[in-house]
Amino acid sequence: MKMKLLPLVALTALASVIISASPFKKSALPEEKLEGRWDMTLTIDGKPRPSWLEVQHSGIKTLVGYFVGTGGSARPVSKINFNAGKFNFTIPPQWDEGNDMVIDGELQGDRLVGTVLNPDGKTVPFTAVRAPELRRTKEPKWGKPITLFNGKDLTGWLPLGPDNQWVVENGVLRNPRSGVNLRSEKTFEDFKLHVEVRIPKESNSGIYLRGRYEIQITDSKGQAPSSGLMGGIYGFIKPSDNMAKDAGEWNVIDAILIGRMVTLTINGKTIITNQEIPGITGGALDSNEGEPGPIYFQGDHGAVEYRNIVITPAL
Repeated sequence: MKMKLLPLVALTALASVIISASPFKKSALPEEKLEGRWDMTLTIDGKPRPSWLEVQHSGIKTLVGYFVGTGGSARPVSKINFNAGKFNFTIPPQWDEGNDMVIDGELQGDRLVGTVLNPDGKTVPFTAVRAPELRRTKEPKWGKPITLFNGKDLTGWLPLGPDNQWVVENGVLRNPRSGVNLRSEKTFEDFKLHVEVRIPKESNSGIYLRGRYEIQITDSKGQAPSSGLMGGIYGFIKPSDNMAKDAGEWNVIDAILIGRMVTLTINGKTIITNQEIPGITGGALDSNEGEPGPIYFQGDHGAVEYRNIVITPAL
C-alpha cells in the first residue's frame, strides 16, 4: 500500500503545531523581563536625582545585579527577590552610616516604579526606564576640534551651585578648594577629548564624559591600578596601569567615547582600550543616557587645575 505524500504547505502547518505544543519550546520566564540595565530617577526634595540598576541571572533562577546610587560607586547586589512582578533587595551603606538601603519596586510594562529607603531612614520614590544600548554600527567621522576653555575666563562653563571656587589664572582653570562642580554649556554625543590636569597632594577630582561617566582623577602615583584611582572609570573599569604623575605635575589625558565604548590614554599610554561603560557613575548629572551631555568637572572633592581643554565631536 502506497502512502500519499502531504503537500509542503500541510507539512509546514503540521510542524508549527508540533513545535508550539512541544514542552521543550523556550518561553520567557517572568524574571527575564526584569533582567537588563535600567536608568533610574529618584525624586529627592522635589528634584530628580540619577541612579542606575543592572539585573542579571546567576544560575537558573537567582537574580543578582549592580546598583549605583546618587553618589558613590557601583555596588554588587547579592540577591534580588522577584515575585508576581514585584522585586526588592537590600544594600549595606557605602559612605553613610545607618541601616541598609532597601529598594522595593514593581515591573509595570517596560518601566519600573518603586521606593528607596535610604540609610538615614528617608524614603524616596523612583521610576526607571530601560537603558539604551548605544551601539554604533559605523566608524565615526570626526569634525573640527573645539576649544572649550579660552584660558581667560569661565565663558562657556556653568558652576553648579552658589559656592563657586572656580577661577582662571594664567591660562589655567583652577579650583583652589572644595566648592561646586563645573560643566560645559555645550553638550556632545560621541567625541574625542583632550585635557591636561594637575592635582595637589592627596586631592581628588573627576572628569565626567557626557556628564555621566567619571574618569577618576586622584593623587595616586605608585599605587596599584583601580577603578577608584587615576584613570579608572569610577566603580566600573580598572585601567591596565596607574599612569599618575607626582602631585603638582601636569597629566595629559586623551579620551574617546563612542556610544558606551571608551578608550583612555594618560601620559602617552593607553590604559583602557574600547571597553564598555555599563551605566552612569555616582555623581552623574542625570541618567538620560540616550541624550548628549556636557563635559563636567568635579570640584566638590578638593583642589584641582585644568588647561588645554579641546573636544573633537563626531559628525
